[in-house]
Amino acid sequence: MRQVGRPKRESSLGEGVAQRPEGRSGLSLMPHVWPTVVHMLQDAARRAPEHPALRCGNESLSYRQYAACVAGLALELQERGVGAGQRVALMMANSLDIAIATFAVQAAGAQVVPLNPAYTSAELIPILADAAPALLLHDVAVAEVVAGSHEALAGVAVMVVGEGARRFTAWRDRPDLAERLPLPSPDTLSTLQYTGGTTGVSKGVDLGHRAVSINVSQREALLPTRPEDERILAITPLFHVYAVSMGLYLAAYCRGTLVILPRYRPDWVLEAIASERITLLSGSPTIFVGLMAYEGFGQADLSSLRLCFSGSSALSEETLRRWEAATGCVVAEGYGQSEAGPVLTYNPGEGLRKLGTVGYAVPQTELQIVDVTTGRNVLPAGEVGEIRARGPQIMSGYRNRPAETAEALRNGWLHTGDIGSLDADGYLTIRDRKKDMAIVSGFNVYPREVEDALYSHAAVIEAAVVGLPDSYRGERLVACVVCRHEVTVEDLQAHLQARLVKYKWPSELRVVAALPKTTVGKIDKKQLRLDLLAQAGVT
Repeated sequence: MRQVGRPKRESSLGEGVAQRPEGRSGLSLMPHVWPTVVHMLQDAARRAPEHPALRCGNESLSYRQYAACVAGLALELQERGVGAGQRVALMMANSLDIAIATFAVQAAGAQVVPLNPAYTSAELIPILADAAPALLLHDVAVAEVVAGSHEALAGVAVMVVGEGARRFTAWRDRPDLAERLPLPSPDTLSTLQYTGGTTGVSKGVDLGHRAVSINVSQREALLPTRPEDERILAITPLFHVYAVSMGLYLAAYCRGTLVILPRYRPDWVLEAIASERITLLSGSPTIFVGLMAYEGFGQADLSSLRLCFSGSSALSEETLRRWEAATGCVVAEGYGQSEAGPVLTYNPGEGLRKLGTVGYAVPQTELQIVDVTTGRNVLPAGEVGEIRARGPQIMSGYRNRPAETAEALRNGWLHTGDIGSLDADGYLTIRDRKKDMAIVSGFNVYPREVEDALYSHAAVIEAAVVGLPDSYRGERLVACVVCRHEVTVEDLQAHLQARLVKYKWPSELRVVAALPKTTVGKIDKKQLRLDLLAQAGVT
């Protein structure tokens, strides 16, 4: 297989006349699909028992040891009566333990509920009440928050994990357990993934085993891996659907080595890429920007990188070009959401890549652009509207939310709430979130378009644009930017005025030291908007 890292620059940017990709209508050949991801792990342990599977700090596990640990915990859960129809919540930071626990809960036949260990009790209580888990596994570090959530834990068993408590690596030296790994039914629920909540109250997304497993293979069709020859770096939180799909499951599929960092720090990331000879790096816009801004970036050895993935939020074209110019390594940008298993599209690892797009639909997946008012009228190529999708990886619904499920799943289609357009070759461009759209003097304005124009300024590192209420115009735009060197607001305003029609100009532009972030590294526009409203005296 031709390596996709360090391509000739003129061929990697997707310039010129696009050829219709084979996978545009889901016609690409699908690689092997396992009934569940637990079957996938079992196969990896049988094919490559001594191959390194997981590494975190000074600890490591081979695939035989990995499967033994998963089996040991799964069998214990079953002995406790935890199984089909039940849920097990994980409130754990990145570690070998959370990787083992994720697979073990699924192997036991229960539904895994990954939760953010940074949650406060106020955030945790309503989620626990909704999920109604039979068991909560949590790190020692969050014991105080869990104790403060006792009202939602009535009747819920609790297991503490970490130094001085339980370690799920305890079964590593029981190779016999690897052959006793329980296998769940593909027709049962695999994951209850709570949405980030940055646009409102978190909703629990129900994903089935078959949907989760097929989505791994769908991603593999566009971004093929090399069996037993990939080293993947996990730097985003393993409670997040992106890290699980593009790290935990990806590694098991290709029998690769997943190197887990406890948390993101630019010096740790760069050191790990060099020392662990990382080939695949899953990141986000914030991570790529942060790494390039780190003082040691220019001296880092990134020669092992074969391919980088970007997800979680939109990557500006300027950031992508700067990363590829600095590293020589391609960034494959994709698109998805928790409700879609999560992957819907990717720019292919081999074939035409179009900058500014998030690629085309993975196999067995259809995308359409529909009008934002009714969601029923399908729009032609080039027109902007709401993205809807259908395929075998789509959620079965939101837990305990029939009205929201009916709104999102209509006539067999998932209405994503994202705004975008498809070109004639089926490549998708994301414009914005439907709910982020601002109406300024009667005109629809998508903040991302303004943000992209700001990113094209050489000084801008990060940009966020939000709409605020305005008595005259209905809404007005406020832009906040982080810059790499001193620049005047007047210069930035002139830059925008040369690129955007007048009604898209922000009424206010601020240069700030930092933008608020969610725990998974996204720019937190909800918090930014609340901060701006508070500063304006609006409650």
